[in-house]
Amino acid sequence: MSDMTPMHAWRERSVATRKLRSRVFDTFMWLTGVIALVPLVLIISYVLLKGIPALNADFFTQTAPPPGVPGGGLAQAMVGSAMIVGIGIVISVPLGILTAIYLSEYGRGKLASVTRFVAEILLSTPSIVAGAFIWAVVVTAMHSFSAMAGSIALTVLMWPIITRGAEETLRLVPDDLREAALALGVPRWRVILSIVLPTAGPGLFTVVMLSVARGLGETAPILLTALGNDFMNLNPAQPTDAVPLRIYNYAQSPIVAWHDFAWGGAIVLLVVVLTLSIGARILSDRQQRRLR
Repeated sequence: MSDMTPMHAWRERSVATRKLRSRVFDTFMWLTGVIALVPLVLIISYVLLKGIPALNADFFTQTAPPPGVPGGGLAQAMVGSAMIVGIGIVISVPLGILTAIYLSEYGRGKLASVTRFVAEILLSTPSIVAGAFIWAVVVTAMHSFSAMAGSIALTVLMWPIITRGAEETLRLVPDDLREAALALGVPRWRVILSIVLPTAGPGLFTVVMLSVARGLGETAPILLTALGNDFMNLNPAQPTDAVPLRIYNYAQSPIVAWHDFAWGGAIVLLVVVLTLSIGARILSDRQQRRLR
């Protein structure tokens, strides 16, 4: 019994030490998490504080006012952003998902490696470089800035996000589902359309939402390709305004009244991007639980 007492005491001290270390580590992790949230909370709070006074019915229904004229809004910028990003979605989503299907289901050779390498390079390419490239290739060829050129510039940024994210999502689909369908004599293309894509559907939608959030917040590519417009424009071949571009122009303007419009536009952009990002996160968690 005398030999067990020191051993028992040592075990008690060891357990107490491990618990203390665990508490210290947990506290440190929570502290770092809170510190990481502080900049986000400060940014959101400041933008809301500065921008809420500018939000009213005219802000969403009227176009930009001339200098010194009260009233007005950013309707042309919101419509322009919707058109530019919408066309970008129409181009980049089919292209990105088809590329991801090739990489995940068929790509085994040199072409697949080159495609992945190009997607990785484009993921890290500065947005202003993509905008300058589309300006040199598209804008100069059309002899005009346009919403279409802006959409193509956003496609250069959105396509690699969709391609790499969709490829990883498709790889999460269990091979047992593919093998079971193939064993029944179902063609490979039918397996992809009827089993793989529906199973990975929420994950693919999540990837698209993340790419749209990236495209909505870009300013440099739109500045070099769409240029901007003080009036409502629904022609994709003409210069078109966008919310990030309007925020950029108004924020550096000497007209103080326009600063409120810039903060109001920042709120709209912030709310949309946060909604897409949070929604994408929720869908991603559900997809992971579904495929486990």
